[in-house]
Amino acid sequence: MNNPQAIDVLIIGAGPSGSALAIDLVRRGLDVRIVDRSPHAFDGSRAKGIQPRSLEVLEDLGALDDILAGGDIYPKLGLHAGPIGVPWKMFPHKEATPDVPYPNTWLIPQFRTDRALHARLGELGREVEFGKELTELTQDEDTVVAKVVGADGVEEIVARYAVGADGGSSAVRKQLDIGFVGTTDESDRVLIVDASVSGLARNRWHMWPGLGGKLIGACPLPHSDMFQWMIRLTPDEKPPQEIGAIIDRIHSHTRNRHIQLHEIHWKSVFRPNIRLAKHYGRGRVFLAGDAAHVHTPAGAQGLNTGMQDGYNLGWKLGQVLAGADPALLGTYEAERQPIAAGVLGLSTEKWGGIAKLDPSSMKRGKDEQQLSLTYYGGPLAPADGDSGDTGTLHVGDRAPDARLRGADGAETRLFNLFQGPHFTAIAYGPGAARDLELLDWPATGAQLKRLTVGSAVGDGRAFSDPENTLHSAYGLTGDTLLLIRPDGYIGHIATRDFLTTTQAAVRTMTPQARTRTMSQPSHTSPGSGATE
Repeated sequence: MNNPQAIDVLIIGAGPSGSALAIDLVRRGLDVRIVDRSPHAFDGSRAKGIQPRSLEVLEDLGALDDILAGGDIYPKLGLHAGPIGVPWKMFPHKEATPDVPYPNTWLIPQFRTDRALHARLGELGREVEFGKELTELTQDEDTVVAKVVGADGVEEIVARYAVGADGGSSAVRKQLDIGFVGTTDESDRVLIVDASVSGLARNRWHMWPGLGGKLIGACPLPHSDMFQWMIRLTPDEKPPQEIGAIIDRIHSHTRNRHIQLHEIHWKSVFRPNIRLAKHYGRGRVFLAGDAAHVHTPAGAQGLNTGMQDGYNLGWKLGQVLAGADPALLGTYEAERQPIAAGVLGLSTEKWGGIAKLDPSSMKRGKDEQQLSLTYYGGPLAPADGDSGDTGTLHVGDRAPDARLRGADGAETRLFNLFQGPHFTAIAYGPGAARDLELLDWPATGAQLKRLTVGSAVGDGRAFSDPENTLHSAYGLTGDTLLLIRPDGYIGHIATRDFLTTTQAAVRTMTPQARTRTMSQPSHTSPGSGATE
């Protein structure tokens, strides 16, 4: 179908994964619609932990201020054994460093995360279209056609690409007939309740463990009188529905009748599915977030992994719509599916440990924070490629933050320079700086921001590293040219042959001069260009 009214991307599902993707695409100047079958934004606390890497993503997308305002750091655990409460540090509190500006997991109910992302999307001139449910999805070589049903009847939406971010029961995944491999233990259920509470200290995440995996937890939700309650049900237990029955269930387990629930704001019965999609898409349709992978709640991994799915996919869609080789979209599954598989293993192990009353299962550390996730060894960062490494980093690793000083003497963070939909090239040393000036960059697609550090060569974007924060975090020992992808991962490291090897890496991720067809759509975003 060749429809001139086709939009660039249709996103089905307006949770954190779909919303983060929509923000990234809209800021690239793409024509995007995001629809959701729910009548309004999600009301529950459900996924309440945002990891340090996701905080960096949210900063780049322009939504971090609302996230920080709506949350707080996690309190210590309060482990209860009868009348005794033992404080337990679940999350080690860390101070920010030049390379890791947000070192602590952030506690914020999901409804505030969703609304922060929707507000940012609104600032960019787009709104979520609630109350529109997907009923049919077809595609050909050029476009995707989605039928959605809303208050005004059936609408047909034509798009060049579509993304299903519509949760674990994804209608998009089912339309694509993609297998969802894993297990669902129907006997393992958790009643989650958001309730206004009195008679319980708010300076602890309370847990009352019990034999046989019985557990009740109550986590205070910041800036409110609410707690998120997690009540693990026995296999044959009928979930209590009314507030009185829920209070009785809590009292019978905790033996603390001072606890009172005054109003229930949201509740749900959760079954810890452990599933991974066999493929992350088919043709012009992709999956992201829970549509591609579902986890246990342990370790606060699902929402974070989903948002970073969208963050990985966004720049690739933008580049292909600008004329890059569609093979770039194949790297989405290759990079993100192994990440999800690892996260599934981590959260499953933690969940099983909680059932066994294993104290280590309640600890959270660097594995959960997602700062060390890497695409090294993947299609854009081959271990045997011509990209080198530094004393601390491989190609495919997260690019750390650093504190630099501009020619005017003003201090800036490297992440401030990364912020936006562009690539960034960092030339460290005069040799790398001279070759960076000669690097060709396509006129379409994402721009290139060129930075030089420790060299007078440059066009006003010359910086110094007076505290050696870049030198230390990046493990630099000599002239180095680094190419940073729009999602903040290292796309290339050159310690020699700067121009030749970097130019080769650029070709894999950018539009090149070639004959284009509708299956390789040409789309120049507003504001796109060769360099900045």
